[in-house]
Amino acid sequence: MLEAQLDASLARPQVTGFYDKPTGSIQYVVADGATRRCAIIDPVLDFDEKSGAVSTGNADALLAFIQESRLELEWILDTHPHADHFSAAHYLKERTGALTAIGDRIVDVQALWKAIYNWPEFRADGSQWDRLFADGEIFHIGSLPVTVLFSPGHTLASITYVAGDAAFIHDTMFMPDSGTARADFPGGSAVRLWNSIQRILALPDTTRLFVGHDYQPGGRDAAWETTVAGQKRSNTHVRIPTSEADFVALREARDKTLPMPRLILHALQVNINGGRLPEPEANGKRYLKFPLDGL
Repeated sequence: MLEAQLDASLARPQVTGFYDKPTGSIQYVVADGATRRCAIIDPVLDFDEKSGAVSTGNADALLAFIQESRLELEWILDTHPHADHFSAAHYLKERTGALTAIGDRIVDVQALWKAIYNWPEFRADGSQWDRLFADGEIFHIGSLPVTVLFSPGHTLASITYVAGDAAFIHDTMFMPDSGTARADFPGGSAVRLWNSIQRILALPDTTRLFVGHDYQPGGRDAAWETTVAGQKRSNTHVRIPTSEADFVALREARDKTLPMPRLILHALQVNINGGRLPEPEANGKRYLKFPLDGL
């Protein structure tokens, strides 16, 4: 049954990527051509850590595109709680009323970071989203079926959305010349990441894969679409015949050389809360909380 749902010949959704250069993130509008209904995947809320300024330029550009394309927004989807940017899911929900969703293992990430932030009043039950998707669950964008693949490793809660011949693989693999995502965040695992990647690579070779980040290695133009066949052939970390042991050794060695993302402590307290900013205090200002030496 699952193989039938993942048959790349079933549908070819219209996919438009929006690149955010400051964070290297790609946001997507995924549309069902038959019904003109669409979803937004991994929207970015703009944040300048030097001034503390929050703005909505990225999210507003997504809404403008949807309006100009005469689409109807049905879903606001996150693949995982991001460590390098704020999610615009809550802002978009307030603007449109569309449903928000993430994987059901978000509760594990919430419990982990609730302790890191010493946040006893925080609700670590996933209730900040309208839907929590389980592995193998199927929902629809218009008439387009979308299958959820649990794909942990980068985080405890990461999922992949497979819509017809398109899979949104977040931070498992990047473009082939950039390899794969790190697995050393709290709750991360290189072994789990390897297993998740193998599950993605088991999709039909022609499946279009849309990545969550691109850091433009060598100064090339930003890119975010590849295929299963292209990843098998060329990905610098997982191309056949790489073994699990080789991958885990490479990934763990590389992760030891990487600094933590500059926004991880800013972003996680927002993103485990569905993209909600901290509530204003008595003076009307919002404040982020930082655990010193927490990581």
